Amino acid sequence: MGELDGVWEVRRIGGALPPLLGVRKEISGSVGSTKVGPLPGVPFDVVGLSLRYRAPFLGFVDVLERDGQGYRGRATFRGREFGKFKLKRMKT
Repeated sequence: MGELDGVWEVRRIGGALPPLLGVRKEISGSVGSTKVGPLPGVPFDVVGLSLRYRAPFLGFVDVLERDGQGYRGRATFRGREFGKFKLKRMKT
């Protein structure tokens, strides 16, 4: 089991991100997806502490850093930051 495995609540903390009510990231090993409510997720690959989105969202990367029991993240597009968020592990 990888350190990012699980279901994570996403909270916006700054930048050009919309409100993230009901947004979560589900991660298992080297793959995951960002989901909103019951809708299908947007898939990504886990590479270290970065989440690299697949087509048609190529160029979008979430860069994570450890923050206590969770993570802080920077949402980037082609290397430019456009928002910040926190991940908090959800109890399943």
